[in-house]
Formats: sequence, structure tokens, C-alpha cells
Amino acid sequence: MSERLEDIAIAMVAKGKGILAADESSGTIKKRFDSINLTSTEDARRDYREMLFRADDAMKNYISGVILYDETLRQSARDGTRLADLIKAAGSIPGIKVDAGAKNLAGFNGETITEGLDGLRERLNEYYELGARFAKWRGVVAISDTLPTWGAVRQNAQALARYAALCQEAGIVPIVEPEILMDGVPGDHSIERCYEVTDLVLKTVFNELYDARVKLEGMILKPNMVIDGKNARKASVEQVAELTVRVLKANVPSSVPGIAFLSGGQSDVEATAHLSAMNAGYDMPWNLTFSYGRALQAAAIKAWGGKDENVPAAQAAFTHRARMNGLAATGAWTEAQEKNA
Repeated sequence: MSERLEDIAIAMVAKGKGILAADESSGTIKKRFDSINLTSTEDARRDYREMLFRADDAMKNYISGVILYDETLRQSARDGTRLADLIKAAGSIPGIKVDAGAKNLAGFNGETITEGLDGLRERLNEYYELGARFAKWRGVVAISDTLPTWGAVRQNAQALARYAALCQEAGIVPIVEPEILMDGVPGDHSIERCYEVTDLVLKTVFNELYDARVKLEGMILKPNMVIDGKNARKASVEQVAELTVRVLKANVPSSVPGIAFLSGGQSDVEATAHLSAMNAGYDMPWNLTFSYGRALQAAAIKAWGGKDENVPAAQAAFTHRARMNGLAATGAWTEAQEKNA
């Protein structure tokens, strides 16, 4: 495919397709394996991800790109095929998580800054040679009645912009991911409060991207949806869709090719329903799609259980969720399809 940033970005948000976030850190994947009583070894992690990447129906029809962890980008399948080449063979694009995680921000109690800028230029050049054509960096923003502070929002936005500029220099499309934590502490914020914070964060992020001379046509935004906290009253699907579209229209330039949402603590079906409502109910200048991790994988990992004989069932579970979200990315998902599939 074309190596132009704009063309790669457009392919990543192709209509009816979305991005599989398979970039769980070693600690996160261990927690998921603990849930099925499986020891997290390098071979087990490879086998699990190979199982997903060989789910041909899901990968070819509903997955446009896969975000990988450093280990996975370097791994080969049991038969010796590089995992990145499995992804390419399915017509999907390999990507890579490049941040080093959110750490406590000095002087800002309860807030974090994402690290990983040191040496990033050299790592991006290596990842390009390994086949990655897009990258991801997650900036985490705490939310409460008093948080976030302006200082924390600005510093995370600056880091996202510096990362994005370095990606484009290396010929890699940056996914810019500012996440307001739905499931953070105390997690009782209203949907209106989430709107206020999301509005501030997106305004700040795009100001910093502009100042960093990031080409908006060659990036993807990965935001949270506007949603209430995990311990708050649950807003309706329609309200989530309306407020999310409103904040995007207020802040995201139309030159951005697409927006791929994170699922951010929502259940599998909630994340699908909200995405479909946005695509069905509103005219927008960008393609709206998904970049889900747990919301695509939870059913598959449970069905797999770490056993080879369960691979077909696990792939079927993954394909079902990928298909449901593919429908949502066109506004065509319904509860009846969810239940009857």
C-alpha cells in the first residue's frame, strides 16, 4: 500500500473496519491470563495473539490495523511466520505502542504524565524497519470535581504533540490518545463533567499539535467517549452519542481523517451501542470507528482458556465482536443482531 501518511491514516479508518488494540503490557496480559488460570509466558502470549491474527474472517473484513506491544512486533508464529506478516497478509496494518506508561506527575497529586520520549526517535526508526506503520501514545487524564489541573492537561498534551511530530518524521502515523478515565477514582463524575473535561483536553491537544507542526491529515485521534463515571448514574445511549459528537465537532478539525474510540471501561455491548448510535444519528466530517482492546478480546480469551482445542471457539467469539463493531462503525448495529448472531 501507499507509504504516504495520509493514505495510511485513511486505510486505518476504512468504513466498517476498526483497530484491534493488542498492545497489552506484560503486566496487563498477565492479569487477563490469571483470569483463565494461565501462566503468562512468552510462548503463551505469542499463541494467544497468533490465534487472534489467524481469525481470517475477523481480520480481513473488520480489522484495519493492530496495535502491538514491543515483544509482539518482534515475535514469530509457531510456523516461523512473523506475527507482523500475518497481520499484513490479512490486509491489516501493523502498529506499535511506544509510550512507557503513565507515571506520577511531580508536584501534581493524583495526576500522571506519560513517559517515553527519551530515545523515541531511534525506536521509531527501528519499528519502521520492523514493519510498523502507525504508533500509539496514551495520555491519561484524571477526572473529579477538582481534577484535572491545567498544568497536568497541558503537559500531557505537549507530550502527545512531541510524540506525534516524531512519528511523522519517521514515516509513521501517530494515534493520539488523550483518555479521561471513566473508571478512575472516585469514578462518580457526571456525564456533564466528562463533557467539560473532554472539551478542555481536546482543545489543548489540538493547540499543541498545531504548535508542533503535526500534519493533521496524517494522524488518527483516539479519544474517550463522553460518558459518566463507573460509580455514577448511567446516561442513555442517546445522551452519550449526542454529547460525544458535540464535543468532537467543537474541537476536532475536519482535516483529521478519522476518530477511533477507546472503550474505556464500558462493557462490550455498551461500547458497540454507543459507536453505532453516533454513526446512525449524525453527519460528521470524519469516519468514526473503534480501537478496542478488552471490548474485542474479553469473550475470546474466556473461550480460549489457553487450550489449542478451544482456538476455533475463541476465534468465533473474536469474529463476532469484530463484526458487531464493524456494523457499529457504519451505524448498522442493532440489539437483535447482537442476540441472533
